[in-house]
Amino acid sequence: MAISQNKIGLIVAGLLLSILMASMDNTIVATAMGTIVGEMGGLDKFIWVTSAYMVAEMAGMPIFGKLSDMYGRKRFFVFGIVVFMLGSALCGMAESIVQLSIYRAIQGIGAGAMVSIAFTIMFDVVAPKDRGKMTGMFGAVFGLSSILAPLLGGYITDQLHWAWIFYINLPLGLLAFVLILFFYKESIEHSRQKIDILGAVLLVGAVVCLMLGLELGGKEYAWSSPQIVSLFAGFVILTALLVYVERRAVEPIISFRMFRSRLYTTSNLIGMLSGAAFMTASVYIPIFIQGVLGGSATNSGFVLLPMMVASVVTATVGGFLMTKLSYRMILIPTLALFIVGLALLATLTKESPGYLITIYMIVIGLGIGSSFSVLSNAAVHSFPATQRGAASSTLNFNRSLGMTLGITIFGILQSHLLTSNLTSIFRGSSASAIPHNVDFHDPHVLLNPTIRQSMDGQVLGKILDGLSSSIVTTFTWGLIPAFLALAAAFMMSKEKLDPIAREDSYSSSR
Repeated sequence: MAISQNKIGLIVAGLLLSILMASMDNTIVATAMGTIVGEMGGLDKFIWVTSAYMVAEMAGMPIFGKLSDMYGRKRFFVFGIVVFMLGSALCGMAESIVQLSIYRAIQGIGAGAMVSIAFTIMFDVVAPKDRGKMTGMFGAVFGLSSILAPLLGGYITDQLHWAWIFYINLPLGLLAFVLILFFYKESIEHSRQKIDILGAVLLVGAVVCLMLGLELGGKEYAWSSPQIVSLFAGFVILTALLVYVERRAVEPIISFRMFRSRLYTTSNLIGMLSGAAFMTASVYIPIFIQGVLGGSATNSGFVLLPMMVASVVTATVGGFLMTKLSYRMILIPTLALFIVGLALLATLTKESPGYLITIYMIVIGLGIGSSFSVLSNAAVHSFPATQRGAASSTLNFNRSLGMTLGITIFGILQSHLLTSNLTSIFRGSSASAIPHNVDFHDPHVLLNPTIRQSMDGQVLGKILDGLSSSIVTTFTWGLIPAFLALAAAFMMSKEKLDPIAREDSYSSSR
């Protein structure tokens, strides 16, 4: 059954709105995080506000992607929209960092369904000759969401209340819900298979053990404590069981057979590694602006704006170039530019002028943008329609895994660096020289303008030196996954999008 062009336009609009919401929530929360932590406290737990969302999203992606291949896209996509809206409403009512983190996890479950299935629906309804252009548009929406998010997040946080950064999802979600519910009619037959429940349980368990171990280690419990050792042991055991079970499952949640494709394997590696490196800039530049330079939430939003505008440019251009150049020839130069941008961030100081930071962020955006559009096509290039959901969702899973590990690991690193820096700076100082409201383990006061103004200038300067050094060193460590992503791009095979060759498989799916 063919779908009219008008209906395809409405369906794509619903998909783009869903992508907009899910991707906007990462950046909009990062922009408002300084204000939220300044109001609630708990800088030692703020990473979980983002990590909880990403862990839940990540765990749900391969599950929902596989279910969409087996039982149809529509029902699970609509479910994702509803759950995401529920989580958004709850986030706006949160009264503590812990509550906010829990509600963000609910949001993440909905986002996992939306993001993994949106790309698959697009591939189902859009003709092959238009997929490069359309994937570029989807990549541009990722960038556009990050342009809107800093502006909206900064403005709403400063002028209204941070809760409204979540409530804004409700009208957008309702519109996406209506568009998909009434205009998307599935035309592809789906064979019902046995659900791999054991694989799903092992996957979620392994992810949770890993993230809890990384977050609680060195904070709530010592790294050598039985609790942390048990969590990491649980991760290793559950991962080993997952590999064993999935290799023998008839319809696995994660199909390891797909990784026989060199293009697919390298695409997943690039998504994971570049995602980890990218999150260092997305999370810590707003903290640098507010904490080190004393800017407002709006200031931190505007400093992310150049990066996101630049990412829209290369995401769109990358989508158009896929029929002319191989995927690897698009990614190699842009990832090299991304490395240059991160290296420039590692040179920042508390005296760095604003225009210099703007230039650095533009370079980062130009470097990362093409990965948003190109990798999505490269990942499904070798697979038929009946495997697109699993292929696309596994890519998104690995990209989110990289982002989540990046946020958590670099968060742990920055926290330890900050504590070490401040302890070293104030070693030997008299008790009266250290403000009573500065806790080395929770220096969220640096993000609170009122407390900053009440501090002695010399003491504040020393603290800002420690904070600046910890963030800049974190940027330096972020170069490691960026270089590895570039190496993976060099190992990609030389395929490019060939709409004529894939037209037959598209026609048969209609």
